Amino acid sequence: MRHVKIWMFAAILTISGLVLNACSNDDNGIADPTEQLQNGEWTGSGEGRSGSIIAKVLVKNHQVEQVTIVSQSESVFAQDAINSIVASALGRHETMSAEVDGISGATLTSTGVIDAINMAIQAAMGKQAGTTENYQDGTCDIVVIGAGGAGLSAAVAASEADSSLKIVVLEKQGIIGGNTNYSTGGINAAETDIQQALGIEDSKELFYEDIMRGGKQENIPSLVRNLVENAPVTISWLTGLGADLSDVGLMGGSSVKRTHRPKGGTAIGPHLMKVLRTASEKDNIEIRTSNKVTGLLTTGDAVTGVKVQNADGSSYQLTSKAVIIATGGFGANLAMVTSLQPSLSGFATLNHPGATGDAFDWVTAIGGATTQMANIQIHPTAEATNHILITEAVRGNGAILVNHSGQRFCNEMDTRDVVSAAILNQEAGEAFLVFDQAVRKSLASIETYANQHLLSEGATIKELANCVGIPAETLSASVSRYNSQQEAGHDEDFGRSATEMTARLETPPFYAVRITPAIHHTMGGMSVNTETQVLRTDGTPIPGLYAAGEVTGGLHGANRLGGNGVADIVVNGRLAGITASKRCRFR
Repeated sequence: MRHVKIWMFAAILTISGLVLNACSNDDNGIADPTEQLQNGEWTGSGEGRSGSIIAKVLVKNHQVEQVTIVSQSESVFAQDAINSIVASALGRHETMSAEVDGISGATLTSTGVIDAINMAIQAAMGKQAGTTENYQDGTCDIVVIGAGGAGLSAAVAASEADSSLKIVVLEKQGIIGGNTNYSTGGINAAETDIQQALGIEDSKELFYEDIMRGGKQENIPSLVRNLVENAPVTISWLTGLGADLSDVGLMGGSSVKRTHRPKGGTAIGPHLMKVLRTASEKDNIEIRTSNKVTGLLTTGDAVTGVKVQNADGSSYQLTSKAVIIATGGFGANLAMVTSLQPSLSGFATLNHPGATGDAFDWVTAIGGATTQMANIQIHPTAEATNHILITEAVRGNGAILVNHSGQRFCNEMDTRDVVSAAILNQEAGEAFLVFDQAVRKSLASIETYANQHLLSEGATIKELANCVGIPAETLSASVSRYNSQQEAGHDEDFGRSATEMTARLETPPFYAVRITPAIHHTMGGMSVNTETQVLRTDGTPIPGLYAAGEVTGGLHGANRLGGNGVADIVVNGRLAGITASKRCRFR
């Protein structure tokens, strides 16, 4: 294989191994780095041929323990190049050099992978990636806090509403995207043109009923109606920006297929961020990374700007006519999570390191209200060793769950809280997600898991069972029974509907992923109205302050349906931008 030289950050590191889930494992020591690395998970991004590539570096005892490519949208033909670059750049059992070989013919992919790892390593060494400019006090029309899906949706929508507005997006991390970078499922919406073209019958009323039922009727009805009514136009808005939402799948708790995603079931997050980033650049929206907001500015009863910390620790103030908070949830703040839900102590999190809930202190300090803060969702299928989210769409496309005895134990397409509880009742609080080649072929995001080495594989069901250490005869019987019930269109054991049993599991090879529930989404948050205005404890809006996405509460109730998280950020992000632009127009 021919290579090209690509220069990389000079640090001497050795890692114990890439992310693997095979029938054997090996153990190797880790060399000391030349500079002290800070413990924790550090994230970096690079730009590949098809979009953002996100890398995560895990540092323990000031040494690199693991490096994972957690998100990418490159073609299947680029996967070997990605694996090769990661292995050679970090020297799986060797030291990393300052000069790394990229793969000829995959230069853009190679550069993206190397840039992503490089950024994560610099962050671990205390060297902020992204902007290095030290900003001074200034003014603008709209400040957006957070450069994830909600924040950039808000910024783009505000700019479209009034192109004369000066909009500044502030992001405390060195990269944009937040949790949106890791989103794999899709965007829920009913009565869309795309559904109609695919012959899918759906209604806004059915969508509303599914959300309320899934949230155990704890949802705030007005927020649910607002999402349902605005979701179809938001899908059209995104496709107008260049998004591919042509594939519509089924997620747990939904009555019909309404989860819009890129062709082939490719992960929605990286694709969405690429679309929104391109639109932001086109509209000349200023994005400042490594700029951490530390508080809100107020004049009288109105919010009139923000206090910000530069990458070097110096501070400045940015005054504005409107502030939109789009900082995401607090799922990475385990102390905050467990203070609200002690039962979640010891759980791993699927959230990016920046999801720490900083904004709640700013808002409550000026009299803002919160709602349903203890409603915290765990996702049933996090890969058990590395805690990487396995999208619900794998089950939606036909996978089943079995326990360590090889037996099914629940309706795999029930709501996330029900499935999570069922898994936690099994041996070791774990289960195996089992599927075949036909399911793998039906969903492009599974290729990401394959290239992260998360899949165990067997030419037959018995071989797969032996590989993962569960009784072969029992697993064979469980798959055989499921197949017969799928053919009959009735799940006698757990009530999985005929719509949810999309196909028999019979096409070799067969695959399994060992999974366990992990902290996923914080459904409580700031109190907002349908105009995305942040509310005081007396229910009145705080002038000049808006919020959208996971930082808000009340929409999802006690349990969020898969596909509604991204719907929330783009629908309400867009609405926040439109509403904030109106305030600027009349001030």
